[in-house]
Amino acid sequence: MMNVDIKWDTQRQLEQLAEAQKYIDRQCIELMEKYTPFRTGALVQSVVRGTKIGSGHIVYNSPYARYQYYGVVYGPNIPFYVNGICEGYFSKRGVKKHPTNRQLQYKKSPHPFAQRLWFETMKKKHGEAILRGAAAIAGGKAGK
Repeated sequence: MMNVDIKWDTQRQLEQLAEAQKYIDRQCIELMEKYTPFRTGALVQSVVRGTKIGSGHIVYNSPYARYQYYGVVYGPNIPFYVNGICEGYFSKRGVKKHPTNRQLQYKKSPHPFAQRLWFETMKKKHGEAILRGAAAIAGGKAGK
């Protein structure tokens, strides 16, 4: 067994780490947008309102964000119609929703890459670049 004690020598190092975390948070939010479902823009805006940049926690502060993220229809849902056309669904107040076996279908306009698990997709495509940028800000090696 090995114990490692890390001691930060200067306030500057702590500030660099804080700036690196802010960079990571901002980059993740920016790069996730094109993979995030978009209908009215409320979901995309909710991450701006819900996240404290630098905290390391990205929060989509929207009541339906979880459903959208995992891509599963939750119900029971009651359709509502306008001029005989189903315009959407609502739920009875106080009724707990449960996942169904149906997958959500995402509109591809204006975000053609909209999909479930958008953070995971963004991380696969941009994660290494984000980490290299954060390392450079933190004073570490930029890596490969």
